[in-house]
Amino acid sequence: MNHRTRRKAAHAVASPIAASLIAWGLPGAASAQDEPADAGRASPVVVTGTRSEQKAFDLPMSIDLIGKERISDGQLGVNASEALMTVPGVVANNRQNYAQDLQISIRGFGSRSTFGVRGIRLYADGIPLTMPDGQGQAANIDLTTAKSIEVLRGPFSALYGNSSGGVISAFTEDGPADFTVSPYGMYGSFDTWKAGTKVGGTSGNVNYVFNVSRFDTNGYRDWSAAQRDMMNGKLTVTPDDIQKFTLVVNYLNQPDTQDPLGLTAAQVAQNPRQAGTVTGNLTAADYKVRKSIDNAQVGGVYERKLTDSDDIRGMVYLGDRQVTQFLGVTPATQNPATAPRSGGGVVDLDRTFWGVDLRWTHRTSLAAKPLSFTVGTNYDRQNERRTGYNNYLGAPGNPSAIGVQGDLRRNEDNTVFNFDQYAQAEWLVSDRWVLSGGVRYSNVKFRSTDYFITGTNPDDSGSRDFDQLSPVAAALYKISPTVHAYASFGRGFETPTFAELAYQTTSAVGAGLNTTIQANRTRNYEVGLKALVGRDTRLNAAIFRVNADNEITVQQNQGGRSVFQNAGPTTRTGFELAADARFKGGFFAYGAATYIDATFDSAFTTCGPTPPCNLSTNQIPVAAGNAIPGIPAYTLYGEAGWRAMWMETAIEARRSDRVFVNDNNSEYAQAYNVYNWRISFRQDVGKVRFTEFFRIDNLLDTAYVGSVIVNGANGRYYEPSPGRAYYVGVSAAIAF
Repeated sequence: MNHRTRRKAAHAVASPIAASLIAWGLPGAASAQDEPADAGRASPVVVTGTRSEQKAFDLPMSIDLIGKERISDGQLGVNASEALMTVPGVVANNRQNYAQDLQISIRGFGSRSTFGVRGIRLYADGIPLTMPDGQGQAANIDLTTAKSIEVLRGPFSALYGNSSGGVISAFTEDGPADFTVSPYGMYGSFDTWKAGTKVGGTSGNVNYVFNVSRFDTNGYRDWSAAQRDMMNGKLTVTPDDIQKFTLVVNYLNQPDTQDPLGLTAAQVAQNPRQAGTVTGNLTAADYKVRKSIDNAQVGGVYERKLTDSDDIRGMVYLGDRQVTQFLGVTPATQNPATAPRSGGGVVDLDRTFWGVDLRWTHRTSLAAKPLSFTVGTNYDRQNERRTGYNNYLGAPGNPSAIGVQGDLRRNEDNTVFNFDQYAQAEWLVSDRWVLSGGVRYSNVKFRSTDYFITGTNPDDSGSRDFDQLSPVAAALYKISPTVHAYASFGRGFETPTFAELAYQTTSAVGAGLNTTIQANRTRNYEVGLKALVGRDTRLNAAIFRVNADNEITVQQNQGGRSVFQNAGPTTRTGFELAADARFKGGFFAYGAATYIDATFDSAFTTCGPTPPCNLSTNQIPVAAGNAIPGIPAYTLYGEAGWRAMWMETAIEARRSDRVFVNDNNSEYAQAYNVYNWRISFRQDVGKVRFTEFFRIDNLLDTAYVGSVIVNGANGRYYEPSPGRAYYVGVSAAIAF
């Protein structure tokens, strides 16, 4: 079955599902005269879409809230993918590789990322976890203290600036009324454990919550052990009814996290648990491929009500991040004689970052109808000292040691900052019509100063500027009190990250900024329907289309050096569907479906792993119509269970279509089905609440590849997932 035939088949399967769910939902909705009294769960209050609290049901955008129950009940609380995989339009994969963070994409944005999160914006309590160049880290989200996670897709994401293919916002819970200490622990397969203590309470006008934890695992694969120490805290001071100050601190430390690398298809078939090879029989373990992270961040938010119609909000944050990464790169590809400008096989980054955001919200009327608007400005800055070293000692042809820090090969200062202005408004034109819109102007500047200048290493200093005016507009029509339809349009953009600018496109060995890469500029369309069915059921459906002009993709992976280029125009077309329901007797069900046809619109060429990249003999053609790699054509998630005051149990099911791993679509990871089971218990004994859980992941012991490395070097595309795995956990909340 070819690519187009497979996509049509997927559409044929998915369309009846959508039609039947809509048909099931609308009759009940059309007959209702008032919003259900207990529709708060079905229509949660969110802030990410408009920067003010509003019901998701009343917003002309695709936005979902993942509540505390779904984040914590029967879950490990280790990876944000545990919660995000339930949201339509989102692909969140646990890579089984803590050296590279999660692999998260929204409507295909971010699918090319080989480490970290790109193409989408991450926030915690309104403070950015994404740098101004567009690269973010999901590992900084503390699930133990998370109250909720909001996921925004579609045109309105552009109002958050660069790399806003979507927005993920996590919010920390408030401390309880009484001083409470909550120790907890979890243990499971692959010697995986997590232990920590959460403390929270209220004293006068001060509320606080603080959590410290350690996560440790030997990993499913060889050479994939990890340790993660984390601290997260929030302090809220409310002096009076008109002002509030919130202080958030976050710390993450991951020393010597082992990186097993990807596997080839043959290696997956032979032994999916093995570490990837670097050269010959030498593996990631031989090269000691690893990564150490030390990240500290603090932020403050001040909110004040000026009048009944005016509010202001100011936010400031700063942080420090240190990363040392030993790559699986052979000495031959770092040989100064043949690769004089190679950055080496060891990356050492020392980064400081800070930013501010100021905004004013005003509520008034226009033509005797309510009008509210927000205007603001935003500045973020990232300063980074980047050095590179050989990952060996001795001569390239006869090293005395590998996987160690050797000679200096790169030394530079990198700076990137953005200065943005934005405005957003909502006008209730009538009882049925709501108009929304906004605009953001973004200016992003990259600067690099090179200090590694020798006879064979010229000055690679350089700079690159990007700017974009991103307007969005939407209209929502209230068909009935329980059925709302909307349409929206917006423009957005995505700059390359500093890592993607790091090497020049036309040179086989070039370092320095790649100033030829253009920002990927998008036109984003969405039509959606939201329905509240009965008293406690929510139905959301959306059709979307994204046209992009300059898709950023890998041109060549070779010798630890990823060179990027613009692949030309692309199109993403698809739909999302979600249904969330609770029934009598404590039964509940949830389902999410996504279909997306993401393709390159024009032909281009990429390069094989052997340099140089500019020779026709080393070019690989990519045909127009090829699928954008890393994006499954469809994903399905569903769960059904039963909840009482003292327990909850549920079966989780997930289906993913096959995923192409490279631009020319020559290989792909197979489609898979995975089933999980969870059960949790609660008991109250005086002022102590005990909670226990047990879960089994991959109930049927299915062999599958859960994530892929897009355009990975030497055909190492695949990251296999574990077979059947068991986990058990216990906690106690002790109130004083």
